Amino acid sequence: MNTFLNVIIILSIIIVALSMLGMVYRMIKGPSLHDKVVALDAFGVLLMAMIALVAMQLHTTYLLVVILLIGILAFIATIAFAKFLERGVIIDNDRDYND
Repeated sequence: MNTFLNVIIILSIIIVALSMLGMVYRMIKGPSLHDKVVALDAFGVLLMAMIALVAMQLHTTYLLVVILLIGILAFIATIAFAKFLERGVIIDNDRDYND
């Protein structure tokens, strides 16, 4: 039974790795900047999945902290890119001044 689970995990790692290659291609060749940002966000999710699969294969829980850290960083990066695409700046200094 344990061998079957190892085979499934290895197949999942291969599938996620191929998906990551597709996301890298989309980040490089995306038709617009919006597509590149979405691909970057999806790459972060796939990276978390890859680390989770490796942690399952190694029978360890130490990599769960790394998954949480990548998730937090990917979320903050997505918010920053969305704000940049909407307004053109990430930090808006003009909101403090009243004209």
